[in-house]
Order: sequence, then C-alpha cells, then structure tokens
Amino acid sequence: MEWLTAPFEVAFVQRALWAGILVSAICALAGTWVVLRGMAFLGDAMSHGLLPGVAVAALLGGNLLVGAVVSAAVMTAGVTALGRTPRLSQDTGIGLLFVGMLSLGVIIVSRSQSFAVDLTGFLFGDVLAVRESDLVLLGAALLLALAVSVLGHRAFLALAFDARKARTLGLRPRLAHAVLLGLLALAIVASFHIVGTLLVLGLLIAPPAAALPWARGVRGVMLLAAALGATATFGGLLLSWHLSTAAGATVSALAVSLFFLSHLASGLRHRRRARRAGLLASAAPFTANAPTTRPNET
Repeated sequence: MEWLTAPFEVAFVQRALWAGILVSAICALAGTWVVLRGMAFLGDAMSHGLLPGVAVAALLGGNLLVGAVVSAAVMTAGVTALGRTPRLSQDTGIGLLFVGMLSLGVIIVSRSQSFAVDLTGFLFGDVLAVRESDLVLLGAALLLALAVSVLGHRAFLALAFDARKARTLGLRPRLAHAVLLGLLALAIVASFHIVGTLLVLGLLIAPPAAALPWARGVRGVMLLAAALGATATFGGLLLSWHLSTAAGATVSALAVSLFFLSHLASGLRHRRRARRAGLLASAAPFTANAPTTRPNET
C-alpha cells in the first residue's frame, strides 16, 4: 500500500496530480469533439503552432502563457480563414500553418542562449514543476471550457454529424466551428506547460478515443474520458516516481496504452457478441421445428 501512496505524500507530486486531473477534464471536453470530427491533425498543428508566441515571451522575459494565448489566437484565426478558401483544402492550409508557425518558433528560439533547454521544456513540459498559481489558472480554464461546452453543445453536435443540417437549423456552423477551435486552443494552452506540446495529444485524443466504444452519447464519452485521463495521470506519476522516468511522457504513454487496451477489450467483446449471435441463429431452426403440441394426458 505504501508503494501506491508514498509518492503522493510529496507536495509537488500532489500538485502534479491535481494539475493532471484538471488538464484531463479540459482535454476531455475538447478532445471528444476532436475525435468525433477527425481533427487530430488540426490538434497537432495547433499545439506546435504555440511555439512562436512562447519563444517571444521567453526572450522578452514575459509570461509564457500570454505568448501561448497569442499564438493560439493567430492559429485559430488562420485555420478559420483558410477554411473559407474554396481552392485550398483544409488539410493543406493547416499543414502550411503548422510548418510556418513551427519554423518561425524555432528561428526565434534559436536566438536564445538556452535554445535546447527552452525547446525541451516547450515540447515535453514539466508536470512536476506545477505551482499553486498554475492550479488556479487550470481551474479557471476548466470552468470556461465547461461554459463553452454547455452553451455550444447543440451546435457542436449538429456540426459533428452534418454541417448542412446545422445550417438548416440556424445553428451557424461557421461560428460553431470557430468557437470549437477556440475550445481546442484553450485545452492546448492550458496543457502545454504541464505535458508539453508533443505529449498534449496523448491526453487530448487518447482518453476520448478509448472511451468511445464504451460510452453512450457525447456526454458519456466526455465523463469517461476525464476519468481515463485522471487514471493515466495517477498511474503515470506513480510509475515515473518508482522507475525514475520523465513524468509527462509517462502520463502520455499510459494514456495511449489505455486506448489500445480499450480497443482490444472492445474487439474481444464484439467477437463474443458475434459468436453468441451466430449460435442463436444456428439454434433458431431447431427451435422452430420443435413440437408444439402437448402429449395426450392419460
């Protein structure tokens, strides 16, 4: 029992756990729509697109979070604008923004004397360096994400299945898409300094994808994804403590492992149900030909 509890008796590990739980909840709210709409590449592009703002903030000695917000706003506006260009596919526009913003960020960071340290911290985060002020910001981000998710749920749902029907219902799909991009940017900005931009997709995509075969309805996916993300956080911090591995990477790797375990179990369940249905179908003719008259009573 001490093996399970000993790491979480340390204050900075406790803060890391709470940060991971809050990030998991935020990522569950945004990541569910990312998975349902097949927007994983967009999430990856937006996470890397934060680099220029973070790099400028680091060079000027400013707040990295503010720099990340500015970059996220630029990426969101760019993706929205390019999505309205009829001659350019959305994937092409996202790819160009992705490479352009990442290249600009690396150029800016290369001007710093601590290039390797800055870039490593940006890419992989440092969940064990979370402060109490970071927890307050994550709590505020979660409340904002909840408000956006509740208010935009109907529009997001219609947009996920049929944008034309959303337009017919008067739900303004372009505005809903822009707000959804803002929700995605909020999740990435809130998470990048915890697990880094390379690993944020682990918590953004893996838990909702793992929850998808088991949950009924979008809200069920979100709740189960948040629980799976919290589980990955707890297990990742525990393994990191005992195995002396990178905490953020361990959390992200465990989240991806839960995804593969979930789909393996889902596949086994599907095969069992198919086998059972086959047995019932093969038994149906015998049941139909069985005698239905009762024997004469003596």
